[in-house]
Amino acid sequence: MSDAYRPIPYERPRLPESEMIRAAREFRDLALQRRSIRFFSPDPIPEEVIRLALEAANSAPSGANMQPWTFVVVTDPALKKRIREAAESEERQNYESRMPPPWLQALEPLGTDWQKEFLETAPALIVVFRVDAREEEGGRVLHYYVSESVGIACGFLLAALNAAGVSALTHTPSPMGFLREILGRPAVEKPYLLIPVGFPAANCTVPSIRKKGLAEVLIVR
Repeated sequence: MSDAYRPIPYERPRLPESEMIRAAREFRDLALQRRSIRFFSPDPIPEEVIRLALEAANSAPSGANMQPWTFVVVTDPALKKRIREAAESEERQNYESRMPPPWLQALEPLGTDWQKEFLETAPALIVVFRVDAREEEGGRVLHYYVSESVGIACGFLLAALNAAGVSALTHTPSPMGFLREILGRPAVEKPYLLIPVGFPAANCTVPSIRKKGLAEVLIVR
């Protein structure tokens, strides 16, 4: 066994039941405050907040501990403009010809369209890439459970941003290959998620939506 993976002791204090419930309730209440927003203030957010949130995301569990992700933070206005223009080009085709009617009907209550001003207005964009393999001296090493691993890391990231009082949007323009080209990433990396982050604009609104109750999604056996 490699020394890097030799078992080491792990201990974590066990909280009293009342403290466990309190901590779980506080996290639940904080999670319920999170909303996806599309109207951002241009006000900058502290760089350290993004860095700390990404450190949390980077701690997420991953298949064989391969951490198959790359995070690219974009704050340069020129780059954000290029990303917006490329995303709108793809999204316009999606809305006008690619998306089937049921998909458009599902999106209609949310009031979305092909225009993505938030890609320029938000002070920062976090582009998450999935990394399917890495190059080593002996050749290419494939990563495993990549999609699952990157999805979990993104969940950590969104929770960390929300805990810091920062709003975000999970945006997936399709196809997303333009992100790799604009940001100069290698072929083994594939765009996974585009996350604008920032504070809500003064006139920000969100759709009045209902989440399923726990009873609708929970089965206990």
